[in-house]
Amino acid sequence: MSVKSLIINPGSTSTKIGVFEDETLLFEETLRHSTEEISQYASIVDQKSFRKDIIVNLLKEKDFDIKSLNMVVGRGGMLKPIPGGTYAVSDELLEDLKIGKQGQHASNLGGILAREIGDEIGVPSYIVDPVVVDELMPEARLSGVPEIPRVSVFHALNQKAVAKRYAKEAGKNYEDLNLIVVHMGGGVSVGAHKNGRIVDVFNALDGDGAFSPERAGGVPVGGLIKMCFSGEYTEAEVYKKLVGNGGFNAYLNTNDMRDVIKMAEDDEHAKLVRDAFILQVSKDMGSMASVLKGKVDRIIVTGGIAYNAWVIDELKAACEWIAPFTVYAGEDELLALVQGGLRVLNGEEEAKEY
Repeated sequence: MSVKSLIINPGSTSTKIGVFEDETLLFEETLRHSTEEISQYASIVDQKSFRKDIIVNLLKEKDFDIKSLNMVVGRGGMLKPIPGGTYAVSDELLEDLKIGKQGQHASNLGGILAREIGDEIGVPSYIVDPVVVDELMPEARLSGVPEIPRVSVFHALNQKAVAKRYAKEAGKNYEDLNLIVVHMGGGVSVGAHKNGRIVDVFNALDGDGAFSPERAGGVPVGGLIKMCFSGEYTEAEVYKKLVGNGGFNAYLNTNDMRDVIKMAEDDEHAKLVRDAFILQVSKDMGSMASVLKGKVDRIIVTGGIAYNAWVIDELKAACEWIAPFTVYAGEDELLALVQGGLRVLNGEEEAKEY
């Protein structure tokens, strides 16, 4: 029997939804929200009814019977650190999404909306591999400053999805493989996947690894301290330099790798930035090869920047000696979410308890 699913992926100014029959997309829609609409609400959770009404009304416009759904899956949010997997939206998980256990973010609404819609029609609701997935080995948590442990915040949904996709296509079990997965989008994360767990990863949000189109990555700490205490910047301004205005934005006023490649054709500064990006991502990959003690079955490259053939060729030139490459360009979060739910409904995995 086929499984019909509603997939909900909320962003800061949009709500992307998809309706699937098994893994086949029946339709998808990105529902845009203006600044004026969003600014009416004091908090993320206050937007719930507004976004829910838009989703339900769209399904009516599509003449889709919401009661024909077998499950609802939402994007996971800023929960407490948890292992990867598919989680039923329990009361405890729901409460942590509402309060924003590790912060307020629109993705918190994914599980909240999934639970409410699922309860109303009597079907299960899930989240899959939120950004707070934490499977770090103990020694990977130490930073050198006890008060500042290394944390696991990265593109867990896409990293896990492409790792499992590769395993399936190779006729192997994800749990039997050692993989390096490189996600390159607005942020960059490089993870070491060992026997089904991401035992080390560069924090893709605010302070680890390669710089990216919008983020500074790991910066010289001494210089950062001096900037913070210079009196020239507020805390918010310094943070914006690291997250949002860092990386390509800081050097070249663009967050698009295609622009960087084009600019580098006749601009030495752009060429330097382009080459530094390749160098830093390559160094991250080499680091994760060491974490896996050189026993790497595959390097998987994904995210929007993976569409660029020049970037892939340069990364291969630097790191293909570690392991062969497989490239899954882009990121299909809706499909990754439905696959996580289907693995539970089809008995391939058990839903994890939060």
